[in-house]
Amino acid sequence: MMFPTVFAMSLPVILGIIGAVIAIIVLIFLASFFSIWLRAWVANAYVGPLQLVAMRLRGVPCALVVDARITALKAGLKVETDPLEAHYLAGGNIVHTVQALIAAEKAGIPLDWKKACAIDLSTRGTNKSVLEAVLTSVNPKVIDCPNPKGGRHTIDGVAKDGIQVKVKARVTVRTSLERFIGGAQEETIIARVGEGIVTTIGSADTYKFVLENPDRISKTVLSRGLDVGTAFDIISIDIADVDVGDNVGAQLQAAQAEANKNMAQAQAEIRRAAAVAVEQEMKAKVQEMRALVVEAESKVPLALAESLRTGKMGFMDFYRLENIKSDTQMRHSIGQPGDQGHPPSGQL
Repeated sequence: MMFPTVFAMSLPVILGIIGAVIAIIVLIFLASFFSIWLRAWVANAYVGPLQLVAMRLRGVPCALVVDARITALKAGLKVETDPLEAHYLAGGNIVHTVQALIAAEKAGIPLDWKKACAIDLSTRGTNKSVLEAVLTSVNPKVIDCPNPKGGRHTIDGVAKDGIQVKVKARVTVRTSLERFIGGAQEETIIARVGEGIVTTIGSADTYKFVLENPDRISKTVLSRGLDVGTAFDIISIDIADVDVGDNVGAQLQAAQAEANKNMAQAQAEIRRAAAVAVEQEMKAKVQEMRALVVEAESKVPLALAESLRTGKMGFMDFYRLENIKSDTQMRHSIGQPGDQGHPPSGQL
């Protein structure tokens, strides 16, 4: 009978302990937000405790959001916490976005929160930022053409007289916030300016014209509207350096002459090989004819023997034929002064 009494007496104590524990947990939890809440309240950028708790539950760094809102309000910009949270959850950089808005507002550049968020998200994954875009719109930047990081330091073109001209240019650009989203970046500007420089040099009759009028390059390139479709407005194109390179025309002519020489040598070798083949063919034909002559001469004794045997030719006829042959050989020997055993005439 004592257990119900003890339980009834200890129930308020148990409830009090549970309430105390809950209160301590709530106080500890709220204490973690107290400094943030107090900072926002003192800065006249009040954020309710429940809002801070909701931010923590959504995985949003409440201190970062509160500090960004305080910065914006101190600069005269009214930015609520919900847009800051939404931009953070979308993967944006709320600090750079707020700083970009402040810089644009101070410079008198029209830029609202949605546009700034869109520009910031478009630069995600690159080495650019919305703050850099706004600062470049306020203070123009200079782009080296070509980019030294690419390994080249000059843009090389060849005039009509074959002389190479090396040019280094500097392009001053200002960010166009209206075309920044989806606009081409610095690489396109460098490529277009390089193409314009090469075209201008190539259209010059002589390299001396380029050296005497370097401003002609910048004027011609600037008039081509190279910033169309890019995120920048080209303010000026300045030629920093102009140098004379190699005589490319002479090198090409020398290379062409060497190629023509090699081609002529190859054709001459073909003709020589054909002549040698014809010569060998003629020698073979001569040997063939000689074989036919030898074959014909071998049939003469057989024909003489057949004539003697059949009586068509008498012995005296054969004897006279032999005498004619001997006489012919003797005359032939006398007609050759250098023959051995037959001294030349006048030395007998």
